[in-house]
Amino acid sequence: MELKLTKNSYQRTKNIFLLALPAVLEMSLNTLVGMADTIMISRFIGKEALAAVGFANQIIFTLIFVFSAFNAGATAMVSRSYGEGNKQRMNKIMNENLTLNLILGIIVTIFTFFFANLILNIYDITEVVKTFGTTYLKYIAIGQLFMFISFAAAAGLRGAGDTKTPMYITGIANILNIIGNYILITGFWIFPELGIAGAAISTTFARFIAAALYLALFTSNKGILKLHPSWMKISSKIFKPLINLSYAAGIEQLFMQAAFFVNGIFISQLDTTAEASFRILLNIESLSFMPAIGIAIAATTLVGKHLGENNAEESLKSGLTAAVMGAIIGTTLALVYLIFPVFALKIFTTEIGVINYSVPILKIVALNQALLAFVIIMVGALRGAGDTKGAMYITIIRLWLIFIPLSYYLIVVSDYGVAGVWIAEIISFLIVALIVVRRFIKMEWAEIEFFVESEHN
Repeated sequence: MELKLTKNSYQRTKNIFLLALPAVLEMSLNTLVGMADTIMISRFIGKEALAAVGFANQIIFTLIFVFSAFNAGATAMVSRSYGEGNKQRMNKIMNENLTLNLILGIIVTIFTFFFANLILNIYDITEVVKTFGTTYLKYIAIGQLFMFISFAAAAGLRGAGDTKTPMYITGIANILNIIGNYILITGFWIFPELGIAGAAISTTFARFIAAALYLALFTSNKGILKLHPSWMKISSKIFKPLINLSYAAGIEQLFMQAAFFVNGIFISQLDTTAEASFRILLNIESLSFMPAIGIAIAATTLVGKHLGENNAEESLKSGLTAAVMGAIIGTTLALVYLIFPVFALKIFTTEIGVINYSVPILKIVALNQALLAFVIIMVGALRGAGDTKGAMYITIIRLWLIFIPLSYYLIVVSDYGVAGVWIAEIISFLIVALIVVRRFIKMEWAEIEFFVESEHN
């Protein structure tokens, strides 16, 4: 098939931009609040607390991303139904997916709260870091149920082409989190000085507010998606395709988060300066994740929507255009990291040892940005097309056959330290970029059927 991306390219780019911009802003807000947490914890408490929060959050997001994998399938199913104009099915998908997230959210919350101390034993960390981490993990665990609710709600809205509402709700929650962090960490005004526990309590409260706002929206008369008790009951017509689409995303997340765990164990064998450097560099790199994930959300929605309209060629072009857009933005951010490394690092820490250690590594991080964005968006396009198995295979190959072995060799065996993480990432993304493009262009995903029968009634 000959690709002519130039035809209608302006309108295609505009559609991607309009969908991606709110999502990018939402990711930006999430990133900014993460940065605010990092800055406040680093400056008000210390690098041991910063390392502890990093390890604790790795556990939290592992559990959430693995067990809320139904959202990947839900977004693809909603976007396909959106393209077909089937509003009733869209609502059934959202409601049933919310039920699944509620059940899993309760289980994960209870598990994390009661086993916080044991979970942190997997890391080779000092007693000070472990104590900080256990305190933070217990308080933050309570907010996980609210995150499951929010993720399910946002997945449905994005599939229906509404990326603005998640942006607004995330903005409100993040502003509350930043204010709450400062008040509860430092003991501002009449509030007690709670240190690292205050950071966790503030985050949990903000997540509660976000979940409440989503549920309030769905029970109002505004918006295309509605919360309806009768539609929350699990049915085979929705649950079966949701499982078929989502189990691969769940396995993908399991392998992905397990890889982050293993890599975290490698990092935990280094000294505290290296651990703090790693967390700060991850925060800086998250600036590149903002546009990449935002554009990937747009690609997922548009690819699914065009397939629902029986326009597979436009799905293909939308996915490829989005990936190119992301790579261009990634290159721009890379130049910022290369030109202003010290400035970027000083935002997060004033410790000269951490800054000096991180400067040369940040220049390596810069080289990864275009590849990172390109692959994230292409994998998002595959998910939108319903090819969650393809996304799973590609992720597992990249992480476990390339990244983890290289990361171990470079960090532990060859003593490259934190720099080894990004050297391994660059090599893994280079190889996988070729694989994902080839799979997407083959367009085998165009034959994937989500639903056995039409459900317009």
